[in-house]
Parts: sequence; C-alpha cells; structure tokens
Amino acid sequence: MAKSIEKASKNKAYDASSITVLEGLEPVRKRPGMYIGTTGPDGLHHLIWEIFDNSRDEAMGGYASDIEVALLPDGYVRVADNGRGIPVGIHPKTKVSALETIMTTLHAGGKFGGEDSGYKVSGGLHGVGASVVNALSVHTAVMVHKEGSIHVQEYKIGKPLGKVKKIGTTKLNGTIVKFKPDVEIFKEGIEWNWDKIVAHLRQQAYLIKGVRISIIDAHTLPEVNDEGCFYLRDLKGFEAPSLTFYFEGGLKSLVAFYNRHQEPAHKNIFYIDREQDNVAVEVAFQYVDDITPRITAFANNTYNSEGGTHITGFKTALTRSLNTYGRNANILKEKDENFTGDDVLEGITAVVSVKLPEIQFEGQTKAKLGSVEAQGAVAAVFGESLGAYLEENPDDARAIINKVLLALKARKAAKAAKDSVLRKGALEGMTLPGKLADCQTKSAEEGELFIVEGDSAGGTAKMGRDRRVQAILPLRGKILNVERARLDKMLASEQVRNLVVALGTAVGDVFDLSKLRYHKIIIATDADVDGAHIRTLILTLFFRHFRAIIDGGFIYIAQPPLYKITKGKAVAYAYSDAEKEEALKEMGVAPTEVAILDEGDDTTLEEEAAVSKKPAKANIQRYKGLGEMNASELWETTMDPGRRVLKKVSVEDAEAADRIFDILMGTDVSARKSFIQSNAKYANLDV
Repeated sequence: MAKSIEKASKNKAYDASSITVLEGLEPVRKRPGMYIGTTGPDGLHHLIWEIFDNSRDEAMGGYASDIEVALLPDGYVRVADNGRGIPVGIHPKTKVSALETIMTTLHAGGKFGGEDSGYKVSGGLHGVGASVVNALSVHTAVMVHKEGSIHVQEYKIGKPLGKVKKIGTTKLNGTIVKFKPDVEIFKEGIEWNWDKIVAHLRQQAYLIKGVRISIIDAHTLPEVNDEGCFYLRDLKGFEAPSLTFYFEGGLKSLVAFYNRHQEPAHKNIFYIDREQDNVAVEVAFQYVDDITPRITAFANNTYNSEGGTHITGFKTALTRSLNTYGRNANILKEKDENFTGDDVLEGITAVVSVKLPEIQFEGQTKAKLGSVEAQGAVAAVFGESLGAYLEENPDDARAIINKVLLALKARKAAKAAKDSVLRKGALEGMTLPGKLADCQTKSAEEGELFIVEGDSAGGTAKMGRDRRVQAILPLRGKILNVERARLDKMLASEQVRNLVVALGTAVGDVFDLSKLRYHKIIIATDADVDGAHIRTLILTLFFRHFRAIIDGGFIYIAQPPLYKITKGKAVAYAYSDAEKEEALKEMGVAPTEVAILDEGDDTTLEEEAAVSKKPAKANIQRYKGLGEMNASELWETTMDPGRRVLKKVSVEDAEAADRIFDILMGTDVSARKSFIQSNAKYANLDV
C-alpha cells in the first residue's frame, strides 16, 4: 500500500500559503439549502459528494490513485485518499493551521489561486465543500498523513474541539475525513442510499482513468474501530459489503456500460482523449438499435444535466463529419439532402467530458457549461478524430451512415404524418377529439386534464367533475408502447393522436410548451396490474416525446382510495391498509365486527362476524377500478381539489429513468426478466 501512496510525492508548491481565504462560515447553518440544494435526501448525500470531490480533485491532478468511501455505524461517513494530504502548517493570514482554516472557513481552499496554488483543474464547490460539510455535522474528524507525520483535528458543528495536534509518524501521504451529519439540519433522518452512492462513485471511476474507488457498507455493524487504520479494507477480521471500481478505458468503458442492454449498430466504440488549447477533451460514443439519443456531459467531472458549450461543439462536429464522409463515400447521393442534427443523434450513446482550468457554468446548479473555449476545443478535437475513425473503420462507418440514413427517411415520414395531423386539425378548426369532454375555462393555469382508463371510468368522471376546470379524456385499452416507435407510427395510433391533439403542444420539432392547454395533466388508472401497465405506457409516451411537460411539473398521478368504510352514516376512505385499520380504530370497530362488500356487489360477506356471531358494525368496500365508484364518490375521493391526493411526476435522475424505461418497455427480454426477478420482492400485488 505504501508504494501506491508514493504517487502523492508530486507535490507542487502545495503548502499553507496555497490556501486562499475569502469569507466566513456562519451563513451555512442558517441557510443550508444555498450550499447543498436541499436538506432532504439529496442534500444529505451531497455531503459525501463534497468530501469525495476533494479526493477526486487530488486524483484529477495526478496526486492520488486510491479513494475509499465507507458508511459507518451511527450515521458516520469516512472518506480516505492517498493524495498529498491537507497542509497543516500555520496559514499566513488566519494565523492558525491551514487544516483548521480549510475546515472552518467558507471559500478557503487550494483551488482559487490558479495552478500555482495546487490545482490546475478542480470540480465541486472550489473549497466550499469541506467547511460546509463540517458546519452541517455534529462531529467531524480529520486525520492527515503528510511529510512523515500524522496530524488530527476534531470539530463540533464546524467549530474546533482543540488545536491541530501531531499524534505519530507515518510513511504514507493522504487525508481521512470522518463526519456525522446533524439530524437537526437533516430532519428527515440520516439514511444513506447504498445504490445512489454506488451509482455516483461508479460514474466518477469511469471519469478518472486508473484511479481505484472503493465503497464499504459497514453501517449495520455494532462498531468499527478504525483507529490507526488508513483504509478500512486493511483492518484484520473486518467484513462488510464492499465494491471496488477501477477502469483503464475511461469513457469508452462507460459507454459500454450504458449499452450493456442494447444491441450495438457497429462494433467499435469511438474514443478520443486529447488536449487542445489547455482544454482536455474526452469523447466516446456508439450507436445502438434504438431511436432515443443518450448524451451525457461532464465538465471537470461535474455532471451537466443540461449540456452546454461542450455538447454544442460535439453535435456540430458530429453532423459535419458524417455529412462529409457520407458525400465522399457516395453513400449520400447528390439528390439526397444533408443529415440534420436530429438525424445523426438518433440512437447514439455518447459521453463528452472536458477539463479546463477556468470554468464557467450557467447558474448555481452547474447543470449547463458556459465556457466558450470548450465548444471550439471539442469541435476541433472530436471532428478531426471522428474523420480518422470513419476512414480507418469502414465497416463501422457504413453501419453508422446507414443508421443515420434510416433516421433521415423516418424523419421525412414522421414529418408527413405530423403535418397530416396538424393540417387536419387546422382544416377542422383544431377540432378536439370526440371523446374529450373539455372544460369551460380557456385558462391553462386553471385547466385540468384527467386521462382515465376506459369508457366506464370516463363516463363516471364526466358526471362527477367540475365542468368549469376539469376535462376528461378516456383512453381505450392499452395505448401503443412508444419506447421504440418513431413519430409516424406513434401518430398512426388513434389513442395517442387524440392525446397529442388534446394537449395542444404539437409534437416533435414543432413542440411548443407554451401552447399546453392544461397545467395539470392527471393520469387516473385502476389500482390493479392492468392499470399500472396503462399508466406506465402513458408515462413512457410523456418521457420520450413530451419530456418538457414532465420537467415543467405538469404531470400528476391520481391516488384513488382502496377502501370505502361505512358505519351508519359515517363514511371514510382509506388509501392503504394502514389507513383502513386506523379508520376502523377511530370508528371503534373491531376486526370481528366488519362486513366486506364483494368488490362493488351488493352481496355482504360477514366472514369474521359469522364466526364470532357478532353483527357487523361497519362495511368495507374494496375498490378495484374507478368505474366501481359512482360520480359523487369519484369526485369526493379523486377529483375534488380540496380532498384528493395527487402525486407529481418528476425525473430526479434522468439517466436512471432512461435506463429503466428502456429495460421495462424495450425489446431486451432477458434484461426485463432479470429486472423483474431482482425487484419482485418489492412488488405489492393485489391478485
């Protein structure tokens, strides 16, 4: 282990004077959301990312080769790396240890003064991370192995419990940070999501070639004595679930991972890793037998969900290079039009990563890169390399061009189908679907569209609704699975076409969110397996073709009750078994005094009451479908804004959502079977 840690000896002027101080720490606990986004689960996990990012930045600079993240008992997290070790000398401005300065002062770190301060490229919050985590933790301990000595300091809610002290000697270099989040800040509790942590750190391992990242889950153990141990995996007799990621292939390996459930359209994954104009550019892509583009972007290893200038450069070079090759190879004939950006993106899985010293993002969330120099660097590096790749891999090149040609032809067919739908609507004065019972208001902010399953539920909903603001669109049976259906096939489906017209936004390249006719679109399906399938099909349609409507927060799922409980004139509705038991308890009814109505029939089955000879005091009706309710019941339980329960649909992790939709709704039967087998234990089936 000592040998691997020798890599940290590349220290370049990284001492106490490298640390720049900008301002104090006090605002963090008052407004934690400003620094970690939220105090919910996402913000809690953000604490791990911030400490990990400091270790990752050491690895990005070539100073660390090994990072370990461990979940410990009592909510603690431990992050260790074999980097250079945080400086412990006295800081010239603060007159205390540089370690204490970093851990207790906002905007103190080695990432502000340029390359001479210790970091050429960095991500994260540029030195904010460690102090923010410290401020939001009830206890933090830092151990530094540096220049032959071991130093430690402990903190409580961001304040030192004592001075930095030397506790021994060492042959290693690196930093160990252990912290316990404050439950007073994270009121939802300290619950770590193992899968979330694994997914994030796996992704980071792909982004930093040749760095080993280990994850250990020891939170269920009675205790872990890590005193004097640099890495927990080196503890004798220590056993806990663990994973280790190490990838030499970089983004090429990541693309292969993303496509593990896909059928490749060509054999070789394109890959380039090169620097130009002080911007490191790494790109990998492969086309698959699909129609959905999947492009993932990173800048300084920070995920950019909205892309940015590096993605603009990538798309420009991709379109230009494929058009040039298609013409030169005479695959694109003189009479053929050029490929468009949409054509070349259909079915591509690509990852674009850039690293640059002075980075600019649009907004505080870092969702979109704004650095102009990244666009030119990516376009130049990627364009030149792609041209060479196509020439050197003629089989792959032909497969790619043929796939893009297919996309071009499909685009023309889709345009014809789309124009037909829009033209028909225009000629008929934008006639709405016959089965749509529209609302009276013309205000989209007030309007609600209930998408219901079948004519029976549709008829009941139409009678029970508030006609002024609530519209009803019944769908017949299970709509088309659009996961792999192009626009022309999608619009050939009457049910899908009716929904598209009802929404008012059009679809495809003429989609216009501002023309959405309802700002609440409520999916109301039965509480059974078929209802769940129909709901999934509808969500697939929105996710693939109306993603902006989901992102805008306009999609909801209705939560009709499972039970109606009556005792005399008293009526209660329960949305779960637990609520049912609570309602019976409040009514003063014992389980042996309940009559169960047979799913909407008038027959009463006095199961327990017959055995105990006690008369039934309450009736329970188990709803299987919306059609079993009368209009007043449906209004009271599912449609009345004052009493109903709605779940807003959001996409917290678009990449994971994309993968799940592809597995569940795609053509890979083995992947779907594996998913069902792995998750069957979580299913709550009413058979």
